[in-house]
Amino acid sequence: MSNLVYEEESYIIRGGCFEVYKQFRNRHKEKVYGRALVIYLKKRGLLVEQEKQLPIYFDREKVGVYIPDIIVGGKIFIELKCKPFITSSDKTQFWYYLKVTDFRLGFLVNFGSENGVEIVRRVYGE
Repeated sequence: MSNLVYEEESYIIRGGCFEVYKQFRNRHKEKVYGRALVIYLKKRGLLVEQEKQLPIYFDREKVGVYIPDIIVGGKIFIELKCKPFITSSDKTQFWYYLKVTDFRLGFLVNFGSENGVEIVRRVYGE
């Protein structure tokens, strides 16, 4: 038996990323990929929210908000990029976003590469 966190949802999310990239390649803006991915995920029965504001706290006081591109099932967030490649800075920022939220799983997805969609899947708290 697999110990993959949110295995079924992860499979659908990855499939959606590949399907969207297959249709659009790297020729569009981030919003187009986001909207297409939301359609794909909803058609497969997942609950999806876009650009929901998540508060960030320091010593129990709100100090800001983080707005992930997509939230799936209230438990997975997806951050989208559309650039030639994902940088180490992008990965670091993504990791810190995951740490300051209550989410255990996040996806950093880049649709801008000529070599195919880049997907970084990270689990926090294990």
